[in-house]
Amino acid sequence: MKKSGLIIKRVCDIGLSLFLLIFLSPLLIFSAILVKKSMGSPVFFRQPRIGLQGSEFRIFKFRTMTESYDSDGQLLSDDKRITKVGSFLRKTTFDELPELFNVLIGQMSIVGPRPLLTQYRDRYDESQWRRHEMPPGMAGPGLANGRNSVNWNQKFILDLDYVDNWSLLLDAKIFFKTFWAVISRKGISAEGHISMPIFEGNTEEKKTK
Repeated sequence: MKKSGLIIKRVCDIGLSLFLLIFLSPLLIFSAILVKKSMGSPVFFRQPRIGLQGSEFRIFKFRTMTESYDSDGQLLSDDKRITKVGSFLRKTTFDELPELFNVLIGQMSIVGPRPLLTQYRDRYDESQWRRHEMPPGMAGPGLANGRNSVNWNQKFILDLDYVDNWSLLLDAKIFFKTFWAVISRKGISAEGHISMPIFEGNTEEKKTK
């Protein structure tokens, strides 16, 4: 990777995230109102994720689920907590729009491997961990090539191919492929899940990072 290319990537991230925040502000306001009226406060969902070189940050999204518990005080499953508004936001990917703020402040990029949960930190093998050599992105190789219909092993293969072959042209291709995947609403959820199953670790060859 050329350092100059990564600098240009960051400049593009700042410019594009600012433009999209302004251009998509009606959608941001509309989504915020829907969440506020259907679920109350807070409007935003913040969750720790793993970023560049293993750093930790909090991702911004619109809330799509309630904080509902069963009689034993256990949090209900995702499919029982997601609301009609939340389902709509996920299908349209409007729930992801607040991530533009993460891009603007430098925690994410417009394009890059999707940032995963911090609880997965010790479940990667050495090769899989290399996905963190690039900034995490809103649009990414996994989203562009099947979204949540792609299994974990396939996602990591796509992420590592991105890391090894990164270029500004590749970013542009992934951005437009992801845009089409969002418009066509393909692969929104894995079979039997509202998004993706939990990553338990490398099921084909167990290794430690």
